[in-house]
Amino acid sequence: MDSGDITEKELIYGAMDGILKALGDPYSVFFPPPDAKVFKEDVGGSLEGIGAEIGIRNKVLTVIAPLKNSPAEQAGLKAGDIILYVDDTDTKDLSLDGAVQIIRGPKGTVVVLTVTRDGEDEKLKISITRDKIKIPNLKWELKGKDADIAYIALYHFTETASDDFRDIAREILDSSAKKIILDLRNNPGGYLEVAVDIAGWFLDPDLIVVTEDHKGRQENKLYRTHGSAALSGYPLVVLVNGGSASASEILAGALRDHKNIKLIGETTFGKGSVQELTNLSDKSSIKITVAKWFTPNGISIDGSGLDPDVIIEMTNKIYEERGDVQIEKAIEVVSAL
Repeated sequence: MDSGDITEKELIYGAMDGILKALGDPYSVFFPPPDAKVFKEDVGGSLEGIGAEIGIRNKVLTVIAPLKNSPAEQAGLKAGDIILYVDDTDTKDLSLDGAVQIIRGPKGTVVVLTVTRDGEDEKLKISITRDKIKIPNLKWELKGKDADIAYIALYHFTETASDDFRDIAREILDSSAKKIILDLRNNPGGYLEVAVDIAGWFLDPDLIVVTEDHKGRQENKLYRTHGSAALSGYPLVVLVNGGSASASEILAGALRDHKNIKLIGETTFGKGSVQELTNLSDKSSIKITVAKWFTPNGISIDGSGLDPDVIIEMTNKIYEERGDVQIEKAIEVVSAL
């Protein structure tokens, strides 16, 4: 493109993008108006694409988790997969949000991701047909030999997840359930406030769920439980894995710190930073990291994640041969409580 063809707006957008990239933080980004619209669709619960949360881990583009029943999951994409190429584009030259934009696309179109995966010697090419993605929030069912364990799979902390959780909590209270398994595996997070709302079903009011540390730039912010604590009397265990990130880690960390709830599965993703979204007058947005967050006991998980109390590895081979051994272990542990 000839420099004379570049508009003033494009120059400003390019400068904004460059300033935020210079911070070296993959979670601080500038969204031009079309990208800002896509981001709002994400947190609102619907979009068109492959249905997978991705992030930067050890400076490489990594799948945090495919969403339940999404094209990504159905095509075989797994949490922990490292994305080398999107079609023919090398991801080492892409920002996180740049990668998101080219992975996204209209329903019915195809994108090919070239990935590497632990336990696989060869690179894998995964062809995914994009679709309309309705992000599910959760499901629940009774498990156990006496059908007395409420198994809750919480997939995402979207803006509607608090209301959905309230509805299923009421159903559980009216059911034969005596114990609960909360499954946060492959839950990439979402709204922090939703994690705080859900924590209030399990913890007494006015307990710290998470602390935002602003490094002295402003007073630290404490998020506390509120609500009925109606599920606090149920023995509880929590399932986690490498796809459990952000708000999932906040909820899991609060439950363990306050009630010594056992975490079962594998080490979580380790996203311990807080972003603030600012909408600009031209409908562009800036999302910038403003703080680190800590569990109620003052633990930072940024880059390291939460280690489970009961380690149960899950691989494709294990799942194919033995089924979901992590759920089986969760049932065993919570049944003994």
